[in-house]
Formats: sequence, C-alpha cells, structure tokens
Amino acid sequence: MKKMSCCAATIGLLLLSFSATAVDLTASLPSRLSDIKAGERQIELLGTAAVLQQQAPDFKVADQAFKAVKLSDFSGKTVLLSVVPSLDTGVCSIQTKKFNQEVAALPADVVVMTISTDLPFAQKRFCVQEKVDKLLVLSDAVWGDFGSSYGLRIKDMGILSRAVLIIDPSGKLVYQQLVPSLGQEPDYAAALTALKTVTAKKS
Repeated sequence: MKKMSCCAATIGLLLLSFSATAVDLTASLPSRLSDIKAGERQIELLGTAAVLQQQAPDFKVADQAFKAVKLSDFSGKTVLLSVVPSLDTGVCSIQTKKFNQEVAALPADVVVMTISTDLPFAQKRFCVQEKVDKLLVLSDAVWGDFGSSYGLRIKDMGILSRAVLIIDPSGKLVYQQLVPSLGQEPDYAAALTALKTVTAKKS
C-alpha cells in the first residue's frame, strides 16, 4: 500500500507539473486560423509554422522514461515524423501501426518517430498492447516544444494536428503533409514516395 501511495503521489506531481507547463506555453504562442477541420469546424493552430526547404527547428520531446529526445540527436539522418493527436483514437492507432510496419523496409539511417500529446505512461501502454516496437513513440505533453516550434498545437484542445513531416540529412524540412481533417488518415503512399526520393539522393 505504501508503494502504491508513493507512486500515486509521484504521478500526481508530474501531472500538476505538466498542467502548469501547458498553461504557460499556450498563453504566449502566436496563433493562426488553418484550413484543417475538426468535424465541420476550422481549427486554430498555435506556434510558429515550420517552412519547407528551410532548416527544421530543433525540438525536445520525452521518451517513455521521460528522458529528453531532440531532433538534433539524429543529425545526419533522414527523419520521418508521424504526428498524431492521441494514440487512444482509432485513426491515430492505425497511422502509428502503419508506419511501424514500414520501418523494416527502410534504410538503416532513416529514423521514424510518432509524436503525440499523450503522456509517456499512456504511450508505453499503447506500444506494449499494439506491439509497436520499430519506431520511436515520443510525447509532446511534457514541454510542448514540438507543437509550438512547428505550429501544430491546436488551440483550446491541447493536442497536435495530424501531419507527416520529413527532414533530410542536412536538417532541412523537405516534406510536409498537413492532413485536412483530424479524423482522416494521412496519404501514406505520398509520404513514403517522398521518403524514398530523399534517401535516393543521399545514396
């Protein structure tokens, strides 16, 4: 019982910390009305939009052990970012499992990440249940740095908009697919074709 109480207290403190961080973050972020919809409603995105063919902003997200992972950790590699609102929804689950399946067919120097605003606890549970073990599943819930750096955090919802991004070995953002509806899957074929083009240039 003592161990359980200790664990619950620790989790409670972490959640309080996350809440405080989220409030501080969104208060100062620029916003813009997008063409993306949640149902029939256009959504407003917070943060600064990343620009194609420009250097991709570095960012910090958390792994399942709450350790910081940065884009700059993968300098010199091609990086595919699969961005989802929440792994607890059907479409996000499908998207994550689809890219997990594709990893085996990719060159060894390609890094594939799923980023969501789920807590690391929930991400770890999802990966175990769904046998997602070939890509990195990372959380933007701790610092909110990714969403603000790429302009993908949804105002008044606290989640990320669905997207697929590709960053080439030089660190340039070379592909960006902003999915027009939160309930819609991305165009996997287009993203994978773009990825093959990037990796072919390197070879």
